[in-house]
Amino acid sequence: MQLDLNLLAALDALLEEGSVAGAADRLHVTAPAMSRSLGRIRRTTGDQILVRTGRTMTPTPYAIAVREQVHDLLQQVRGVLAPSRELDLATLERTFTLRWHDALVALGGPALLAAVREQAPGVRLRFIAESSIDTPELRRGEVDLAANADDSTVPEIRAERVAETRQTVVVRQGHPLTGVEAVTAERYAAAEHVSVSRRGRLGNILDDALAGLGLTRHVVATAPTERAAFEFVRGSDLVVTAPEATARPAAADLGLILLPLPLDLPPAPVYLSWHQRYDTDPAHIWLRDLARTALTGATNGQDRTAP
Repeated sequence: MQLDLNLLAALDALLEEGSVAGAADRLHVTAPAMSRSLGRIRRTTGDQILVRTGRTMTPTPYAIAVREQVHDLLQQVRGVLAPSRELDLATLERTFTLRWHDALVALGGPALLAAVREQAPGVRLRFIAESSIDTPELRRGEVDLAANADDSTVPEIRAERVAETRQTVVVRQGHPLTGVEAVTAERYAAAEHVSVSRRGRLGNILDDALAGLGLTRHVVATAPTERAAFEFVRGSDLVVTAPEATARPAAADLGLILLPLPLDLPPAPVYLSWHQRYDTDPAHIWLRDLARTALTGATNGQDRTAP
């Protein structure tokens, strides 16, 4: 059976108004057009729906029985085809899954959580660790919002650059590099390095930049997170290179020193990424706005716990 949803609207109007003319005025159509719709409804249902009694029309028992059901169905259809974009944060109950780089969780997570709890107490945030391999959770809808340094190469994945930060060299207090007049590229390359890579990669853009100067560095280990790399550094003469925005608060907690990177590198970007299915989702738009504010503010050195 091929169903015409226009007949549902016509039936609702006919049952509410109790007349062809009244239903026609309600739907802004002509009376002959509404009469034709009534005829189609009668043929589809096998019921007269409205019968004439003197000068008025009277609904049949079947029409009376389905009146509320028809109205409810029409409201459901309208809700699907023309959803409300109003968002009631006070009553919103939803769990968002966020796959963020660990340093970004520490950097912007507290501010995001504080803002969410203040505005929408029924919303929960589920931060999960990044995988050592590229995974399709965004595409499958298993992750609502990602945050890392990766731009999107997939058309259906949106990626918005929300912040950037320069790279810095992190060492322990008393490290030999802290006693020199300037950290040159040669001195930097001569040090022993810990590289941060969740995939365990020993090389990155730092090695490309050094190669352009005819230099190479010695990477003795990789760590899956910046925090783990800092732990290696604070008890040795190793160095680690990391984005300043994420390194500065951790270095302050661990008593580490930040030194300028003697290489001409572009700033490290921070991207928010999501699947296009959430482009017009009011709750997701709200979350993206809060996440953008949290990451931008934290990267610029603002209070990490302020709503």
